[in-house]
Amino acid sequence: MNEVASMEQFGNLLSGLDLFIVASGLLLLFIISYVFGREEKSTADFFLGERKVPITIACLSFVATEVSALTIVGVPATAYSENWEYLQFFIGSAAARILIAFLFIPVFYKFNCTSIYEYLRHRFGAETQYAGSIFFFITRLIASGVRLYAACLGIGIIVGWTFMQSLLVFTAVSIVFIAFGGIKAVVWAGAYQAVIFFSAGVALLLYLYFHIDGGIAAIWQTANQAGRLSLFKFDLNLNDATTFWAGTANAFFIGLAVFGTDQELMQRLLTVQTRRKSQNAILLTIVTALPILCIYLAIGTLFFVFFHQNPNIAAPAKAKEVLSYFTANFLPGGLKGLILSAIILASIDSPLSSLSSSFVMDIYKPLIKKNAGEKHYLKVSRLGVVGFGIILAAIAFACQPIENILWFAFQIISLTGGATLGVFLFGLLTSRKLNHGNIAAMIISTALATVLLFLKQYEYISLAWSWLIVLGTTVTFTISFVSSYINRI
Repeated sequence: MNEVASMEQFGNLLSGLDLFIVASGLLLLFIISYVFGREEKSTADFFLGERKVPITIACLSFVATEVSALTIVGVPATAYSENWEYLQFFIGSAAARILIAFLFIPVFYKFNCTSIYEYLRHRFGAETQYAGSIFFFITRLIASGVRLYAACLGIGIIVGWTFMQSLLVFTAVSIVFIAFGGIKAVVWAGAYQAVIFFSAGVALLLYLYFHIDGGIAAIWQTANQAGRLSLFKFDLNLNDATTFWAGTANAFFIGLAVFGTDQELMQRLLTVQTRRKSQNAILLTIVTALPILCIYLAIGTLFFVFFHQNPNIAAPAKAKEVLSYFTANFLPGGLKGLILSAIILASIDSPLSSLSSSFVMDIYKPLIKKNAGEKHYLKVSRLGVVGFGIILAAIAFACQPIENILWFAFQIISLTGGATLGVFLFGLLTSRKLNHGNIAAMIISTALATVLLFLKQYEYISLAWSWLIVLGTTVTFTISFVSSYINRI
């Protein structure tokens, strides 16, 4: 184990090469922001990039947003402490993308939506649009706060900063980057981030492989004996969130909610020129996201094998810290900087653009100031980025007690995602009319999902949390559908 001992000498210090890689990565990010942000003169520029973004760039940006710090930090932690059963979720996610391509995207282009909640106004009325936006704010703020927490956790461990120092620095960087650059900067930077995420993952995977004795045979034997390679679980147990049935159903509905009814990801798909190109972009994400997910799952498995082969080395105190712990203590100069760059780029929080766009187009413009000029709305959009950045920082700070950040993020989306998805599906799959009743349906389904999760957490019931978004969507759709007939009587 002399090689392992020599690995430990890298400690927590960043070499000159590490600092150069990180500085270069951030500099390129701000160059992108300057190049694409300097000519923005309207909200159409700021939120849609004039629909001139190439399809490949939109696809990579979508994947980068989907990946985020939760994948870089949370997925290896899940594979390290559990297994590969998280991959089951991708099956439902892929199916959701196909449905979104042919059911959701056409109507967003038909109504020329800047915010996808404008569709709800056209279909039902202003009140449903406001409700959809508010539910998006709640869901995206909490989920993105968790993602920002994951990024700052990793950065702090590697660099040696406190969590608060990491949070303050990268909240400020995110605000400056997005407030100036707008969606074009976000989309092009996202494509750049996707390349870094993939490169960093491959480099770390290869490094781990060459520092494990016995090669693939030893890795397979050690991981398999410990149950770390379990992939499919076909048990007919509704109380287990990780079965194939529960996981796939959950991922399908969460995929519809996050990719189809969440402004953050859909905004990227609306930056391309035509409906057809937008459909091709989301379908292309299926084959783009899967390799990245598998790479980071494999990294988690190799972490487990590495520490199993080296019992004399202290493992991380918490599974959620495994990637940052290994990076800080065992990686050489250069590779440490690459991994740190990936986590830092993941902390530059793109949801600020989508939150601001939804606020301006769905709330501020129709309710607060209807007939202002484009310069005024652009100024409010940038101020919105600042305000939402501060709120995200506060939420990230409150996330510190969370143990499994990956599953927590999914649970949050399950509570409110079903309400929004149910109303969208009611509009897309039926010709019924309803407005105020949709709001009641969304509130009732969210309250029901929250109560069920509370009962689950305190072990009053044993229903798996992964069914919550399925139930929430069904309840919202059913209440709206029935209410539309009652209103007609």
